[in-house]
Amino acid sequence: MIQIQNVSFDRAGKNILDVTELTLEAKQTIALIGPNGAGKSTLLSLMARLLPLQTGQIRYDYLDISSTSSRVMARKVGILQQHSHFMSRLTVQDLLLYARYPYHKGRPTADDHKVVEQMLAYFELLTFRTTFLDELSGGQRQMALVAMVFCQGTDYILLDEPLNNLDMYHARHLMTTLRRAIVDWNKTIVVVLHDINYASLYADQIVALKQGRIVFKGPPDQVLTPDSIKALYGVEVDIIEHQGKRLSLHF
Repeated sequence: MIQIQNVSFDRAGKNILDVTELTLEAKQTIALIGPNGAGKSTLLSLMARLLPLQTGQIRYDYLDISSTSSRVMARKVGILQQHSHFMSRLTVQDLLLYARYPYHKGRPTADDHKVVEQMLAYFELLTFRTTFLDELSGGQRQMALVAMVFCQGTDYILLDEPLNNLDMYHARHLMTTLRRAIVDWNKTIVVVLHDINYASLYADQIVALKQGRIVFKGPPDQVLTPDSIKALYGVEVDIIEHQGKRLSLHF
């Protein structure tokens, strides 16, 4: 469980995030949605301790991020940022092994190599194990980066717009893989998404932010309505249902 209480964040004298109370249940996919500048990435960065907390508390299973050591948090929470830069001449296998550093401290063990092998297979990267990152396609590289976060072995995974620059095949493949990981690896995944249809199809819960505040939260079939989407984005949409899922037509 993730508990967020009285968290606000100011930048250059301007308040860009103000979350009074938010509880996210474990072993689910939670999608953060909202217009540009809503505070989604800021919230995710605070949750990952990439930004220092200015006010309030964030707890993972009652571990307070402000008082828990980096060593412990590195085994609890993993994050993939929008712009993740690694050495281009790093192979996929080396990238995944790098993520095991909180465990091996520079001396990989047989267990570390076993985890890497599992994730190479799970994310269908076995044929790319010795491929350098700059030789991968955009979709393959993104899958390798997500596999790297999974190699960290954390209970909670935070993904900031992982579908950026992915084509239809790779976007769907990544989201279906993440859905399976909830069951297969007992993960809790918080993901920032711009496409509300992906959020509707793959998320258990949706948290919508606008101007730094939570506008609504709940299961997709309850919160994604024409009125709520118009209030969030200022766009009128039609909602259709397909195989029990709600899809938004906004073209």
